[in-house]
Amino acid sequence: MSTLDWLTYAAKRSTTEHGLLGQVFATYQSLEDCSRDALAEELGCDEQTLNMLSLCRRPSGDAFAEQVKMLCGRFGLEPFALVNVLRQVEIMGSDSGEVETRLHPTGTLQLAARDRRKKDEPAT
Repeated sequence: MSTLDWLTYAAKRSTTEHGLLGQVFATYQSLEDCSRDALAEELGCDEQTLNMLSLCRRPSGDAFAEQVKMLCGRFGLEPFALVNVLRQVEIMGSDSGEVETRLHPTGTLQLAARDRRKKDEPAT
């Protein structure tokens, strides 16, 4: 098996590993009904880069912004694109109960989602 084959295999396995970006990407693809190629295009990378990125830990906690910057610097991504995917999965309930508990204690993400919907509604 070549190195590329091993990377593809590892990236596929990462889709079931909690805490890895591979799981985030698989959830995003399901939510947005998009292919792996479409996700790579949205992130501004090729499939091999997406496979390597899939093996990285999901940015979280107080160091979220710093972790995103490091990943984007390492893989040549635009931070906005990666953050968009991460937040979309977080808000849409990828981890079912986990997202809900993150939303309710502070209300921060819930309020942000409400503000966006309110802004997108037509003015009366």
